[in-house]
Amino acid sequence: MTEFDLSTREGRWKHFGSVDPIKGTKPTTKSEMPDLQSTHKNFLFEIEEVGIKNLTYPVLIDQYQTAGTFSFSTSLNQDEKGINMSRILESVEAEYDNGIRLEFDALTKLLNRLKSNMEQHSAGVDVSGKWFFDRVSPVTNIKALGSADVTYGLSVNEDDVTRKELTIEAAVTTLCPCSKEISEYSAHNQRGMITVKSYLNPEANLPEDYKEILLDAMEANASSILYPILKRPDEKRVTERAYENPRFVEDLIRLIAADLVEIDWLDGFDIECRNEESIHQHDAFAKLRYRK
Repeated sequence: MTEFDLSTREGRWKHFGSVDPIKGTKPTTKSEMPDLQSTHKNFLFEIEEVGIKNLTYPVLIDQYQTAGTFSFSTSLNQDEKGINMSRILESVEAEYDNGIRLEFDALTKLLNRLKSNMEQHSAGVDVSGKWFFDRVSPVTNIKALGSADVTYGLSVNEDDVTRKELTIEAAVTTLCPCSKEISEYSAHNQRGMITVKSYLNPEANLPEDYKEILLDAMEANASSILYPILKRPDEKRVTERAYENPRFVEDLIRLIAADLVEIDWLDGFDIECRNEESIHQHDAFAKLRYRK
């Protein structure tokens, strides 16, 4: 049995079963290696989307850097076997500047680069991240960071933007109208999770505060919005406001829809509100879909 020098790392590796690499016969330089993905012949069908998912990369949402989770895809021509996936990351790196900026113009530029690098006619991206913003307590005016989850969806085909979406998920307070109606005092309330997927008109000019406009429609129609910091005067105001504005999940999605339908740069929206019920073992939810 071979004995190895255990005072060295290489000796310890071999002691635990490592072996020397073999002398192979296949090429070791890129120029000599066969490129199966670039094979050209009739592969029966064009593919609409092929790419990668669950890529985590730094992103910039407004002035804050956070982590984004990306899905990238491109089309694939009928006469090509596959895409060169490394070019996706190369395209991302080419647009990286202390983060990928989550704005539609920046994402459009990235997709056009990706489409060109892939030599395909279409490309798409979906990316999710945490949006941070200043939030001031309602009475004492103490500022702290609030947050909501956002997902950008964008697709381009040739020179046209074919899909432009923004999804926002935010938490609110909902107070039960039935509980308020039947109880001698108090009413149960719970955390409500609102998700709005907005379908933006690709040709419309968005206002700078488009995220704030959508978030306001979601939060202002709830029993109360949530705050990162509340002192006692703030807590009194939030509690009383919730009692003054009871909401079923059905009420909430209808009120949000009434605000969103007036926004001219939206082509439609999907709304879901889910209450994490405080006196039941189940959640309550409602969904609404609208297209202009």
